[in-house]
Amino acid sequence: MNRQILRLALPNIISNITVPLLGMADLAIAGRTGAATLTIAAMSVGTGIFGMIYWNCAFLRMGASGLTAQAYGARRLDVCADMLLRSTVVALALAALLLALQRPVWDVSAAIIGGSDSIRALAQAYFDVRIWAAPATVWLMALQGWFIGMQDSDTPMAVALLSNVVNIAASYWLAIGCQMGITGIAMGTVAAQYAGLAVSLGVVAVRYRSCVRLASVRRSLNPQALTVFFNINRDIFLRTLCMVIAYTFFTAVSARMGDITLAVNTLLMQLFTLFSYMTDGLAYAAEALVGRFIGERDRARLTLCMRRLLMWGAVVALAYVVVYVGLWRSILALFNPEPEVLEAAGRYVGWIVAVPIVGFAPFMFDGFLIGAAQTTVMRNTVFWATVIYLTTFFALHAGLGMGNTSIWIAFIVFLAGRGLLLWRCTRGLRTITDMV
Repeated sequence: MNRQILRLALPNIISNITVPLLGMADLAIAGRTGAATLTIAAMSVGTGIFGMIYWNCAFLRMGASGLTAQAYGARRLDVCADMLLRSTVVALALAALLLALQRPVWDVSAAIIGGSDSIRALAQAYFDVRIWAAPATVWLMALQGWFIGMQDSDTPMAVALLSNVVNIAASYWLAIGCQMGITGIAMGTVAAQYAGLAVSLGVVAVRYRSCVRLASVRRSLNPQALTVFFNINRDIFLRTLCMVIAYTFFTAVSARMGDITLAVNTLLMQLFTLFSYMTDGLAYAAEALVGRFIGERDRARLTLCMRRLLMWGAVVALAYVVVYVGLWRSILALFNPEPEVLEAAGRYVGWIVAVPIVGFAPFMFDGFLIGAAQTTVMRNTVFWATVIYLTTFFALHAGLGMGNTSIWIAFIVFLAGRGLLLWRCTRGLRTITDMV
């Protein structure tokens, strides 16, 4: 079982870990375009807005992976092909909507996140360019979920590596070489997303040609099939919306505490992002394997798979704690060597060290529940965790005047609360194994 987990998890970890590494590379480039603190803060606002947008679109990946994995386990390749077509249609419709509403999306998002006038001006320049990557980004989400459901983690890894090489090279050349600053970084991202989409579609056309031929427009867009698809994706969307609220609230609170605090929290959250994307690699393997074993009606391997995945999640968390304790200053100095920022970060680094300890369990449970298509539990538990998170922050910040420490404590409570609620609501994984 460990071999099966690692066969799927390692490529997913590699592809996922390139995302925060890319964010770090973009921050490093931004920090060398002049006015490092201001540019990094603007990047935080800009990427925060797109994080808010694309996290709300993440139901396309998660909805596709679990249902596709169950069809794959049941050896229904026609259903797998229909899922690809169904996800593609929804992704393209959503992308068109984003482009049509880009101005109100910016206005609302910028009002939520806030920041000084100078930061908002730079962030808008970034937004106005990067929004044109929306069709490629959203479609890639659907394709990635489908690949994972087909037990194929090599293709998303190859696409991620290519996209990130293109992104870093293009962003550096445009931002530094052509002196386009933050706009050049956004243009590099747009080029990279379309390069990744082209490769993904090429793989579908060549490697999965025999499967794709089984797709039926009539079956894919059948009202009953669409209802099941949208019900699952509705729950995932609402779950993701709560996650977006939690992370966006973190950035918005940071922005209102001043440019230095925003820069510090942005840099520290890069460490959390690095952990979350790596742990998500295990969660993607969970989606694929749990869905497959449910489709195969294999209760024994399903139970063993979930237990081993929790074990691997704990191992990864422990490794991150060790790295963070020993190397946090060296890592942060890569992005912003200013003594003022590093000194301020040192006062809060203990909280980011605690994140892996309380955070790995909810990532694993999300993977289990997506693979099992049990999305209502995900939706309900994250809703209550978000309520606890916001209540904790306002009690500490407004009631006790704890400043920036209050948002970090609330964030830790949010992660721990999700894990405990998920464990309680799934009766210690029994709800999932009862499906077989």
